[in-house]
Amino acid sequence: MSLTNTVGAKSTVWRWLLPALVGLVVGGGWGISLLLPLQDPYIQSVQAAVGDPSRGEQIFILNCAGCHGIDGKGKVGPSLVQISQRRSQTKLIQQIISGNTPPMPKFQAQPQDMADLLSYLKTL
Repeated sequence: MSLTNTVGAKSTVWRWLLPALVGLVVGGGWGISLLLPLQDPYIQSVQAAVGDPSRGEQIFILNCAGCHGIDGKGKVGPSLVQISQRRSQTKLIQQIISGNTPPMPKFQAQPQDMADLLSYLKTL
């Protein structure tokens, strides 16, 4: 009888402990991946800068309009109208600089230029 109680108690513990541990490992890794961009010095410097939408428009015309259209409504690339409402500033920065969404190339702008571009994107 004590063997049955011991086995039953251990299996009950593992029934909730194993999913909890898996959740912590997966959730913790995901949580850390969300926090890492906040530590990125480039992202921090972009977010600390005050963007000028007029300069941002010029940067957009030179670097982005060929694919996203002069009005940002999309051509080869997707529409960027209201993109600032659909994506966080951090996600936009990562998207722009990463080059992880072909055919969009990496765009390595100076932090002030990126801040200007982001401020212009808010106007679309």
